[in-house]
Amino acid sequence: MRTQRLAGAVISVLALALLATGCGGDSDNGGGKTKKGGATAAADRVEPLATVPEPVLPVTVDSADGTKVTVTSADRLVPLTGSLNEIVFTLGLGKRVVARDITATFDQAAKLPVVTRAHDVSAESVLSLRPTLVIAETTTGPAEAIDQIRDAGIPLLVVEPAKSLAHVGTRITTVAHALGVDAAGKELSTRTAERIAAVQKRIPAAGDGGKPRVAFLYLRGSASVYLLGGRDSGASSLLEAAGAVDAGKESGLDKDFTAITSEALAKAAPDAILLMTKGLDSVGGAEGLVKIPGVAETPAGLDRRFVSVDDGVLLNYGPRTDQVLASLVEQLYPDGA
Repeated sequence: MRTQRLAGAVISVLALALLATGCGGDSDNGGGKTKKGGATAAADRVEPLATVPEPVLPVTVDSADGTKVTVTSADRLVPLTGSLNEIVFTLGLGKRVVARDITATFDQAAKLPVVTRAHDVSAESVLSLRPTLVIAETTTGPAEAIDQIRDAGIPLLVVEPAKSLAHVGTRITTVAHALGVDAAGKELSTRTAERIAAVQKRIPAAGDGGKPRVAFLYLRGSASVYLLGGRDSGASSLLEAAGAVDAGKESGLDKDFTAITSEALAKAAPDAILLMTKGLDSVGGAEGLVKIPGVAETPAGLDRRFVSVDDGVLLNYGPRTDQVLASLVEQLYPDGA
């Protein structure tokens, strides 16, 4: 998702906001979070490049909304989506970031002020921080807020949202170029691609039963949102990279999401179900999930084969996509990855 992009899709269909969910600095000092029962979970942190780059500016770049943007300073940055924040921090420029979007949930960004309400940008909040560059996506809105920021003379770059693994490298290098750190962008893009390739080497060959069929469900139980992902949900590229089949897409769902029905799930016939962690929690975990009509009758429901990944990274398609892919592979192939 990218989470931000997924939120936009859900809002456009149901007029509901996606519910997503410190320390500053550019180094990752390790550490973990303690879960209930005393188990230690990996900290939600990005891994910046070892060398902090120095921006070489000015640069003039093409914005995805058809304008040209000249960047003269990278001293005070406002990336307006979680995935853009992640890229800037991982490039090593986290100390220059002065605000975050609600979907930037990783630890290094946690103490930054939030400049979105639900998923709408507050132009007043952005402008109060005196940014030297704002980075948005084509899905960022409302349009009035974007116009207000530009009318105040703030350089605002719009980039295309990432929709698949094929966009990861381009997205990183686009942001890096706008920040005047091309060498760092190339280094991060290469590092990310190598890590993704290393994960894919661990995927077992398809057995006699063929590739696992995985359905992506987007759930927000508290808001009665129960959706089955289709071709444009954003999950297909990840599932295919993990050696799986997107069951929703394969069953003929051409849109991003459709309401879950017993008939749609039966047609998709998933061997496993992929969910965002908070989505699974919102319906009461695995026991609540199988109470959703049709889930218990699928192969995935019968086997209780549910795969969950943190909301903040699942569909970001960025520097941590290798971690997302590794989690998918480990959960889908517990005996062979």
